[in-house]
Parts: sequence; structure tokens; C-alpha cells
Amino acid sequence: MSTLGPLLRLRRDRLQVPVWIASFGALAFFSGVAVAGNFGALAEREALVRIAVLTPTILMFRGAPQGAAVDALVFFLTFATIALMAAFMSAFLAVRHSRAEEASGRAELVGATPAGRLIPLVATMVHGVGTALAAGAAVALGLLAAGFEAAGSTLFGLAVAGTSVVFLGVGLVCAQIMRTSRGANGLASALIGVAYVLRAAGDAGGAPSADGLRITSAWPSRLSPIGWGQQTQAYTTNNPTPLLLDLAFAALLLGVALVLQAVRDLDSSLIAERPGREHARRTLRGSFGLAWRLQYPAILGWSIAGLFLGVVAGTLGETVVDLVRGNAAFEGILAGMAGGDRGSIIDVFTAALFGLIGILAAAAAMQAMIRMRQEEADGSAELLLSAPLNRVRWLLDYILLGGLALTLVLATAVVGAVLGLAQTTAAQAGDRIRSVAESGLAQVPAALLILLAGALFFAYLPRASIGIGWALLLVAVLIGQFGDLLDLPDWLQALSPFSHTPVVVGTGADWSEGWWMVGIALCLGAAAVIGVRRRDLAL
Repeated sequence: MSTLGPLLRLRRDRLQVPVWIASFGALAFFSGVAVAGNFGALAEREALVRIAVLTPTILMFRGAPQGAAVDALVFFLTFATIALMAAFMSAFLAVRHSRAEEASGRAELVGATPAGRLIPLVATMVHGVGTALAAGAAVALGLLAAGFEAAGSTLFGLAVAGTSVVFLGVGLVCAQIMRTSRGANGLASALIGVAYVLRAAGDAGGAPSADGLRITSAWPSRLSPIGWGQQTQAYTTNNPTPLLLDLAFAALLLGVALVLQAVRDLDSSLIAERPGREHARRTLRGSFGLAWRLQYPAILGWSIAGLFLGVVAGTLGETVVDLVRGNAAFEGILAGMAGGDRGSIIDVFTAALFGLIGILAAAAAMQAMIRMRQEEADGSAELLLSAPLNRVRWLLDYILLGGLALTLVLATAVVGAVLGLAQTTAAQAGDRIRSVAESGLAQVPAALLILLAGALFFAYLPRASIGIGWALLLVAVLIGQFGDLLDLPDWLQALSPFSHTPVVVGTGADWSEGWWMVGIALCLGAAAVIGVRRRDLAL
């Protein structure tokens, strides 16, 4: 075990992990401050919780409310989001330090030392558990700094850490199952999605209390590690018992990963890659065809998520407006925002959900661009560029692929929303379909700006482009989606592209900021082309 210490000096995570942890702490702190400041009156909080209890869409995305106290409201509004972020952090960390190490050949070199086969995996487990605990501590400290009581804040942090450790195990097992890091990340992401959907379905189908301020989640939520963390009900019942499920399941997954690592050949997998074709398709004659072949499963996954959210947007719009119009306080708020007519209120709801779909589209585009850097780092780009392929064409092909990825996510979301509108009356269908299509189109400028910012980082800061790219997207989402809730200054909110997305309500959408974002994106793309022509490969 003397080799464990050196393996824990993981310089590769010296930027990514601190960014994740700081994001958790900042989100917890600013959410607590904002909720306390914006919903100071008990009547306001009770009205908000009651409308949430009656709205399945809010329950799907936020969780199960447990009262109208400020601290309980913070847990309801933020836990599912923070737990989801922690799950992705741990799963990607696990794959990066296991399957990706084998693919790069570094695992073989380390295995030839006294560390052997298992110590590197044990080091990844220790590092991942430590990172999960640090993330939970950051959340707890952020809430304590916001003025909330210690017991609930500590349990909130432990619930986040427990969820994170479970998906560390999920990532390590997926790395044993799949042949490539891309496949392992894809499988882990799909399992995270399943856990989130189970939690969402259980909360949306839960039983409300007599006073309308609480939800008892249905059984699907109890099958999800995210749901287990939510069942702790921090600040209300403060029940740590569900965390035992996290510990038991995480221990099982980590044990399975160790057993598989001990019996599996290096660089093999439980699911072997299927044999390739004897002759390549004509589409593989260019770099774009190759990039598409490597990335289409991930793009397909993002598109399926967009389709699901689109169906939700189209199906629940009429239901939400009926619920809102039964509450005088919220009807007054929406009357000021949308004019008060039924169609405009549905447009506001649709625009809000398409804001989330726009984030998915931007993430799909950024992932496509980041793959370009991975090709450069592992030496594949050097082989490609030795053929009759220049760097500008190579960059433009990946930009085109990122644009195609974001377009497919938004297009499938629009199709899903149109399918969800099947019960809308014929007289209203035309207006609703037009509104849905425009809401999807309104997300393009922000997603395109994120994509071309990623291209710029690749051109000028290649070695840091992966971390900076994901950090840019994360910060833009936090500011754009939570800026109003966190009561951030206007100048800070203006830095996020998602703050400038046109809101389609009736015929009064202002597209000027969208055109400005397209113009800025094109300038970033031009600068990226200039930069990639002038720099050497950064292996």
C-alpha cells in the first residue's frame, strides 16, 4: 500500500475538482440568501409551495416540498439540482481515472510498478470519496454561511455526498463494462438519467398532505439514489436513515468494481466492441464523417432527452395554466408577465422549459467540440492531419458537428412538444405549434455562442480547453437559470448567454439580443480559425 500515496497526488484534477466544489458551495449559499430575501413572508412561501404541489412539472424538476419554512423551501428548490451535478461529477471522475487511463496506456505503465492492478483503482476510490465529502462539506458550509441551522445543513451536505459516492461506484462499474471511456461515460450518464427520472416520477405522482404544503413521494422515488437523499428531509424531520442505502449500495458497487478489475484483462471489457465492417462506408472518407461516427451515440442520447422534455412542455401546458388560474396570487403575477390570457401563460411555461432544453443543446455542442481536443491529446489528430486534411477544415468540421448536435436536440424537442399538443383544440393548435417552434429557435443563439467559445478555447488554450469549456457552460447555466433567484447584480446576469435568450410570448418576442449573440459567436469562430492555423499540435 506504499504506492497509494503517490497515486493520490492527482494533478490532473487540480482545476476541475476545485471548480466543482466551489460551484456547489456558491449555489447553496446564494440560494439560501435569495430564498430568504425574496420569499420573506410566510403567505408568499405557502402560496408558492401549494402551487408546486399541484403542478407535476415543478415537482419533476424540483422535488417534493416538505413545508413552507425558508430552510425547507431551499432544500426543495435546490437539492435535486445539486445532487444531479454531484452525480455527474463523480461518474466522470471515475471514468477519467480508470477506463480513460487504460485507453491512453498510462494504466499499463502504472501496473508495471509495485502498484499492480488494484492499487490505482483503490486510489481512484479514495480520491472520489474524498471529493464527494468535500462537495458535501461545501454545500453544508454554504448553507451555514447563509444563516441556516447546523443539523439540517449538515444533513443536506451528507445527502449530496452520499449521492455522489453512489455514482462514483456507478462510474467505476461502467468503466469495467464498456470498452471505451466514451461508452462508459454514456452508460453512466444514462443511469444518472434513469435515477433522476425515477425520482421525478415518484415526486410528480406523490400524495399531497391535507394542508397542501407537503408531498409524500410515490414508490419510484424510493428506487433512486437521488430520491434517497431527498428522503432525508433536511431541516424538517432530519432523517439520516436513507443515507444507509447510499452507503450500502456504494459499497456494493465499489466491491463489484474491485472484483471485475481483478479478473478482467487490461484494456478489455465485459461488453466487447462489435466487429467493424470489412469496408468503410463512403461517409468515412472525410473528417466530418469520422467525427459523426465517433459521436453519434452521445448526440442521440442528448436528442432523446430533448424529445422527453419537449413532450413534457407540450403535454402539461394546459394543465399548468388551469392550476395557476385557480390561485389569485400567481394569476396576478402571470398577468403582469404575459398579459393574463390563456395562450400567453402557456407560452411563458413553454419558454421556461425550452430554456432547459437550450442548456441540453449547448451541452451537446460543447461535448462535440471537446472531443476534438481529446483526439488531439491521444495522437489521433496527428494521424488525421498527416493526410490531405488541413487544420481549418478539421476545426470547421467539428464546429459543423456541434451545430448539428444542438440543432438535433432542439428539433427533437420541438417534435416532442408538437406531439404533446395532440389534445389541443384545432383552433389553438396553430398558435401553439408556432410558439413551440419559435421557442426552440430562440435557444439557438446562446447554444451557438457556447459552442464557438469552446472552439476559441481549443484554438488558444488547448490543454485547458476541456476544463474551461465545461466551467464556462456551468457558470453560464448557474447565472442564467438562478440569477433572479440568487438576486445577482444585473451586470453579472448579463454575462450569461442564457440571460439574453428571446422569450416568445404571443407576437411580442424581441429577437435583437439573439442576433447580437449570433454576431458575437461568428466573431469567436473567426478568431478560432485564425488561432488554430497558427499554433502547433498540443499533445
